[in-house]
Formats: sequence, C-alpha cells, structure tokens
Amino acid sequence: MTDTPLLNVTGLSRRRAGRAAVADVSFSLNRGEVLGLLGVNGAGKSTTLSMLAGALRPESGGITLDGRDFVADPGIAQSLVGWLPEAAPLWPELSVDEHLLAFCRLRGASRAAARKAADTIIARLQLGDLRRRLAGVLSQGQRQRLGVACALVHEPALLILDEPANALDPVQIGELRKLIRERAAAGVAVILSTHVLGEVVAVCDRVAILHEGRLRHDAPLRDDAGGKTLESTFFGIATGAGA
Repeated sequence: MTDTPLLNVTGLSRRRAGRAAVADVSFSLNRGEVLGLLGVNGAGKSTTLSMLAGALRPESGGITLDGRDFVADPGIAQSLVGWLPEAAPLWPELSVDEHLLAFCRLRGASRAAARKAADTIIARLQLGDLRRRLAGVLSQGQRQRLGVACALVHEPALLILDEPANALDPVQIGELRKLIRERAAAGVAVILSTHVLGEVVAVCDRVAILHEGRLRHDAPLRDDAGGKTLESTFFGIATGAGA
C-alpha cells in the first residue's frame, strides 16, 4: 500500500424518496486495503455503493479515485471500478464467455485483449466447465460466480462487492475469500458490503458501519477500543445504544 489513498470520499450525500438515504459520509481507502461495509437494511449501503460505482450521482460531496474527480468524470468507473451489485446484471441469452467478452468490449478493450482477459478470469475462477452455458440456465450460485468474474475481468483498481457470497456454498465462499485477499495483495482496494459479520472478520482490514445514512463507525477491524467486539459494536449502533 502507498501513503496516498486510492479513494477519497468527502461529505457524500443523496436523498431518495424524499429522505436522506446517505448524509455527509466521508472516508478514504488505500490500495490493497479491504473495507467491510456494514449496516441494517435501509442504512444507506446500496446507495453509497451505487455512487462509488458511478451508477448514481451524489447530490453533494466529492469522490476522487486515483487522484481524479469521480463526480465530474463518472466515466472513469469504466476502467477503474469493478462492481458486483446485490443482483448481478446478467443477460439470460448470453453465455458465460460472451458475458466476459462483452464486459471487456464495453470498456473499450480490443477483441484480442478481451479474449485474453476473459480466458484469464475463467481460469482464475474455475469457470471453464460453464463458459458455453447460457446465463439464463445457471444456478443462483453459478450466476453469482459469473457476476464476480464480470466485476474482475478488466482488472479494476477498486473492487466493490455487494453481498458477493449470496447463494455460494461453503467451498465457494472459501474460494471467494481467497480471491479477495489475492486481489488485495496485488494492490486492489476492495469494499465488501455484507450482512454476515463472519465474512468481514475473515477478509477485511477495516470496518465501517452505516446507520440511517450516516457513517457511525470506521476503524481497523482488530481495534477493539473499550473492549467491544465487532458484534457488540454493530448491534449497539443498530439498536441505538452505540449511536
């Protein structure tokens, strides 16, 4: 990791349905760092991730990614960000292989570069047996693995994963954890949003907790100030005892 953060978020805010979904959220993320993002349903996690992925424009606040103004130029997400939403955006009529080629081509890669990138991620995620299968006939767990592959295929600097372990079996969850740590070791910054505290403990360096749209906690995972565990900190904030 370098001393200069890859991602800087300052005062990020966005209203939805007439209420503040995200309010004045600020944090930074270094290359090679894995941040666990926690919060109950409606805490603002998905809205925050959508803004960081360039899919939703903030109403106020700033985002810089690799020193570039992300709000002024959201197109940089095409090359620098890999995003897996909670529901992977897949086309049922395309095969696994066609998905990966399409995701690369949409980001401006040549046919040769797209072919090489697709072959690399298929080997890395052990998708060879599925490469000709249509997304519409994949199981939920297979669709999730394809979603992870699509987020990674262009080798992003920032990887955003929203509930990536959904529908995965224990072996696949172990492989996902290993993949996240490998990408972090290669200098990729990772944001992992999940409802499973064990997933955060297994792979994250830091944990941030959103509650009612505001960032209530941001600290190294192993920092148990006051003797609090992650579980007690999370539930204290979620129930109002620690807010």
